[in-house]
Amino acid sequence: MAPELVHTAGAPVKPPGGRRLPRRAYVTFLAGDGDYVKGVVGLAKGLRKVKSAYPLVVAVLPDVPEDHRRILECQGCLVKEIEPVYPPENQTRFAMAYYVINYSKLRIWEFVEYNKMVYLDGDIQVYDNIDELFELPNGHFYAVMDCFCEKTWSHTPQYQIGYCQQCPDKVRWPDDLGQPRPPLYFNAGMFVFEPNIVTYHDLLNTVKVTPPTPFAEQDFLNMYFRDVYKPIPLDFNLVLAMLWRHPENVDLNRVKVVHYCAAGSKPWRYTGKEENMQREDIKMLVNKWWDIYDDPSLDYKPPPPPTADGDAIDTQPFISALSEAGPVHFVTAPSAA
Repeated sequence: MAPELVHTAGAPVKPPGGRRLPRRAYVTFLAGDGDYVKGVVGLAKGLRKVKSAYPLVVAVLPDVPEDHRRILECQGCLVKEIEPVYPPENQTRFAMAYYVINYSKLRIWEFVEYNKMVYLDGDIQVYDNIDELFELPNGHFYAVMDCFCEKTWSHTPQYQIGYCQQCPDKVRWPDDLGQPRPPLYFNAGMFVFEPNIVTYHDLLNTVKVTPPTPFAEQDFLNMYFRDVYKPIPLDFNLVLAMLWRHPENVDLNRVKVVHYCAAGSKPWRYTGKEENMQREDIKMLVNKWWDIYDDPSLDYKPPPPPTADGDAIDTQPFISALSEAGPVHFVTAPSAA
């Protein structure tokens, strides 16, 4: 039996005129001096195109160069430096070695100047307004269920027997592997959460004593939030492998968020040479990303200065949300190394 999904209201949230927006924001993560900054710029422009009411916060590690930070600020992003978070020493055995730096995502639970945030990886693009996610009931962790069918999952019993939670009735979980079947497992490229300083410190303390597993912080977050996780429809985080692994579950006309996480699918690196990258739907989605990234009309426009009579000119909701974000307050925290 398929798990019950939490459905959203389905309509963008528009605060009544004159009322302050709740303290909400989108947040992403950036490390190093590589080309992922292009993904974050594309994400900022995508949120602007769909007229999101909320800003994009970019949590950057100290190794993100100043010129990349200026690029992000010029696109209206709120750049906040964080310190790295590391797993226990000498325990960095991952399916992909670069996953280790992703533990630093845990720092975003410290952003308590916001009541609720939606995390989006830098290789994600938003094609329809998803502000409705901020209206989900508090007290839960919301994300889209992952798929176990790609070879990166070959270390798991799910992959080995052909079981996937995207189609749980196709291959049943066998009795000899124990009951009940594994708990629901989400993809951590997108999730809805509530920053909380107590949770933040507990996350850092817990990661110090938790041996890393192949998918690093994604496995860790699944373990930590297992009891409060609520799945939401894949329209809010379409992992591209779903297009060829579970096409019966995908309706591209309904998809609001695309996650370019398949090998070779990053639009700014796309060559079309990797497996599945010559599919027409993949080429269409890559071109769709570039249409947003290359559109100069979506570049951030700073609020205009006050008029001669001292009255400020009304600005678009995204810019208004930036001004609502207010000053950034940091809470000193111990290193998780």
